[in-house]
Amino acid sequence: MENELDERKRKILKAIIQTYLETGEPVGSRTISKYTDLNLSSATIRNEMSDLEDLGYIIQPYTSAGRIPSDLGYRLYVDELMKEKDKEVAEIKDLMIEKTDKMEKVLKQVVKILASNTNYATMITGPTYHRNKLKFIQLSRVTEVQLLAVVVVEGNIVKNHIIELHEPMDEETVLRLNLLLNTQLNGLTIEEINLAMISRMKEQAGIHSEVISSVIDAVAQAIAVDDQEMEIYTSGATNIFKYPELADTSKASELISAFEEKDTLAELVKDTMDHESSNENTGIQVYIGNESPVKTMKDCSVVTATYDLGGGMQGTIGIIGPKRMDYENVMDNLKTLKSQLDNIFKKKT
Repeated sequence: MENELDERKRKILKAIIQTYLETGEPVGSRTISKYTDLNLSSATIRNEMSDLEDLGYIIQPYTSAGRIPSDLGYRLYVDELMKEKDKEVAEIKDLMIEKTDKMEKVLKQVVKILASNTNYATMITGPTYHRNKLKFIQLSRVTEVQLLAVVVVEGNIVKNHIIELHEPMDEETVLRLNLLLNTQLNGLTIEEINLAMISRMKEQAGIHSEVISSVIDAVAQAIAVDDQEMEIYTSGATNIFKYPELADTSKASELISAFEEKDTLAELVKDTMDHESSNENTGIQVYIGNESPVKTMKDCSVVTATYDLGGGMQGTIGIIGPKRMDYENVMDNLKTLKSQLDNIFKKKT
């Protein structure tokens, strides 16, 4: 039956449903003429609304009133919304898988070349998603008493969360909650989602206020960075033996051990990212001796840089060597590498 609807009727139906969800009032042709991009007269819209009523997608609650969606209209709207969001989520996942596969190969090669060019120990992390901002939320019914919340945050990270309900929920209520959550939360960071805002949303959600709490929890989980997601690639650890001041057996073994342990390097990466977030310019960090956040690297100099692939995707490049390292050469290599990574991933994907 939905095949009977041409593009114009679909757009008008969508406008009626969205307007009704916002206002709770029957929708007239004049209102629709302001909200659609069809540039149609009120008379033409009235004719289309009459057809939609004959087809059962909208109803007129009482004489001389506007129209409201019927169950059939809601069903078409929900099905099309789900198709649209499912497609968007699938495209995001495919893109990230493609980027990740390509990236791993490139980063492994890059870290080897960097070690060869500098004669120092080198490391590079795969980009993690500094997903501070919420992009959108999609609530859909699994059963009458169970919702699926799909949360998409900056960096195109997709998290699914099942919400158990205390009582059944119909499609119209799910749509209203979707509208409420996305209107209030899209584009915000977790810090910007404050208690006053949550209280207002709970008040508007009425008896379904517990859903708001569950969604906020899901958003917080999606935004939280999981250290286990960080991939760190290393090369050139044995270059340390080339420098007498580091080649002492106990020093070298301690340093190589620290260099190869993920937790130790993750500490270095976190410090670099913290510096980066407090510095407007993407720059190069130089840690000399005791300045290093890693105690076992106190006899070394560590130079790090953050590369930024856009969309919240960032990673860290690090070079570890003696304090008498060739700083100019190291910085030149890092700047070149940052530029190359930008060209490989940001511009071509």
